[in-house]
Amino acid sequence: MPPTTFDWVEHYPAAVSVCDTQGTIIAINKLALELFGKYGGANLNGTSLFDCHPEPANIIIRRLLREHTSNTYFTEKNGVRKLVHQTPWYHEGQFAGLTETIIVLPAQIPTKQRS
Repeated sequence: MPPTTFDWVEHYPAAVSVCDTQGTIIAINKLALELFGKYGGANLNGTSLFDCHPEPANIIIRRLLREHTSNTYFTEKNGVRKLVHQTPWYHEGQFAGLTETIIVLPAQIPTKQRS
């Protein structure tokens, strides 16, 4: 299969969502649709991130959009830990918005020391 026809992000084993420079959701992969199903799932495409988050989170999103920087943190709910990574994406060398990747973490994660 030629690389141009393989939609790897749709089958990626983490929730991935993408917004434009204004915070409008423009793409959501399969796992993100499942994760955010109770909030609208596929209907979230075309909506604002700012309508999906409380104000403390919106402050962070506005900063990420303004400064083109990343934000990474862990969450835990009902014993399930997740890694959340929000980072800029670029189109033809120009800032185009943010991506968010949410990975469910195993209970035990080894730390490998590199020299």
